[in-house]
Amino acid sequence: MNHTVGIADMKVSTSREDVLVTYSLGSCVGLTLYDPVACVGGMVHCMLPLSTIDPVKAGNTPLMFTDTGVAATLQAVFNQGAERKRLIAKVAGGSAIMDDKGVFRIGERNYIILRKMLWKNNILIAAEDVGGTVARTMVLHMDTGRTSIKSGGVEKEL
Repeated sequence: MNHTVGIADMKVSTSREDVLVTYSLGSCVGLTLYDPVACVGGMVHCMLPLSTIDPVKAGNTPLMFTDTGVAATLQAVFNQGAERKRLIAKVAGGSAIMDDKGVFRIGERNYIILRKMLWKNNILIAAEDVGGTVARTMVLHMDTGRTSIKSGGVEKEL
């Protein structure tokens, strides 16, 4: 069954039949976490790097921000039985869409914060498709943990 992860949203699954998908990863970042032994997977779609810019909004919508969204996703997969040492992390997004002069660098900053959050949790990124000026769709297949990216009509495995 397909489950759509919206912007500022997260889904976690323990069902091998599920497919988690998020669309329109531009400057936003998408993260998949998968534990192949426990068959636990999660996906988050974060918009902005740091929750400190708007603590009230972060309190109401923690998944909007990369720092709090990654932390919440990690906690959610751990709550379902995933183990840190087995987690396979894959990342997509972080583009410079509509910021061709590099003024805001939202995509780049999202990616930096995501890497920092994973590093602090002793989790290495297994694969990524980040940067550039394209939007991406990210898909996590729970039966195998396979993560794929679609962009410009082309699909590739991460």
